[in-house]
Amino acid sequence: MSKPTVKKLKNGIPVILSPQKGAKSMTVFVFCRVGSRYETREINGISHFIEHLMFKGTQRRPNTQVLSRELDKFGANFNAMTGKDYTGYYVKIDASHSDLAVDLLHDMLFHSKYDPKEINRERGVIIEEINMYEDNPQMHIEDLVEETLFPNSTLGWNIAGPKKVIQNVTRKQLIDYRDRYYIPSRLTVALAGKIPNNVMSLLDSTFGRVKQPRRSKDSDYKPFVAPKKLKKAMNIQEKATEQTQVGIAFHGFSVSHNDEPAAKLLSVILGGSMSSRLFIQVRERRGLCYSISSYHQSLEDTGMFGIYAGLDRKRLKEAVDTIMGEVRKIKKSGVTMEELKRAKDHLSGKTTLAFEDSSFQTAWYGKQWMFTGTFETPEARMRKLNRVTLKDIKRVANEIFRQETMVNAVIGPRINKGGLEKFFNLE
Repeated sequence: MSKPTVKKLKNGIPVILSPQKGAKSMTVFVFCRVGSRYETREINGISHFIEHLMFKGTQRRPNTQVLSRELDKFGANFNAMTGKDYTGYYVKIDASHSDLAVDLLHDMLFHSKYDPKEINRERGVIIEEINMYEDNPQMHIEDLVEETLFPNSTLGWNIAGPKKVIQNVTRKQLIDYRDRYYIPSRLTVALAGKIPNNVMSLLDSTFGRVKQPRRSKDSDYKPFVAPKKLKKAMNIQEKATEQTQVGIAFHGFSVSHNDEPAAKLLSVILGGSMSSRLFIQVRERRGLCYSISSYHQSLEDTGMFGIYAGLDRKRLKEAVDTIMGEVRKIKKSGVTMEELKRAKDHLSGKTTLAFEDSSFQTAWYGKQWMFTGTFETPEARMRKLNRVTLKDIKRVANEIFRQETMVNAVIGPRINKGGLEKFFNLE
């Protein structure tokens, strides 16, 4: 696969172009390097709130209905997302309507009205979104894990924010925050699929006209420094459920860390597929769960290795013992050459399949460029993964899986904290 090209608009916004042979559609993805970790307690949730308000109408497209109808009539896919460290907006559309995708995204991001009535209406929508997550233990367990793994850091805060903030944040606070961070120096635009020849002129006449403030008022987050030992290792929520949800997490590696590829492979071998150790041992051989998985997520300055499972509450000890036993085995004995090869082939195949989708391509290249100022093709990524050895996996497992920095979160009925703490043992 050919390496994409990077161009710049007249105001400095980087544009990543990844043309795809044979494609008839294209994706425009706009990234802004801001997320919940940039917030303060008083405005926690504001990045996500702003994302919602971008879809509520502009001067030329006065409401949600008008805006969405323009895209719906061409069968376009469009969405947005807010993370800890970025916010993204994309449109995937028939390439013959590329001009609409570019114009609409620019219009949303820089000409949204922030109508007070829409703001107040959206408060209720976001509060219901928060309620949905809190009512769903499989979703909410991640919030409990993160607030325990990242104490005294904005990384541990909920992306949607507390309900009290959503109820009280002002229009002025929303607009001030948007104006502080939605500036050229924080934007990246990525396009993939059938890219029209005039795309740079389309982008220059829209995003290229956004002015960079002479004195930028934006501010960076405080970098996360992993503690040698966590004071609070367990987060419990009593809830009348049939299942008990369990989350186990450790600090991982940043996007640019040399051992990030090894951590990714480790997560696949442990619980990242239906043939992984945890899936076979916990679900297939013992019937203790329906869902179990592990993953490694990288951020700019740190990372997170997580294990999640919905377990039979009556056999919780057996299930946790089995999970911890598999973690201990990898620490002590590592993995086999066959497991490592399977994990590499798994990631290669998943990436090949995903890259047929132009929206995946834009996310792949856009996020890399936004956080590192460079990018790697899938082929380059696989070369890195293929260099990982059995010794690397064992070394990384022992570096990540440490008792003193392990956190656990549990949601379920009648939980005995004292008894539970004994289950989560890596020694």
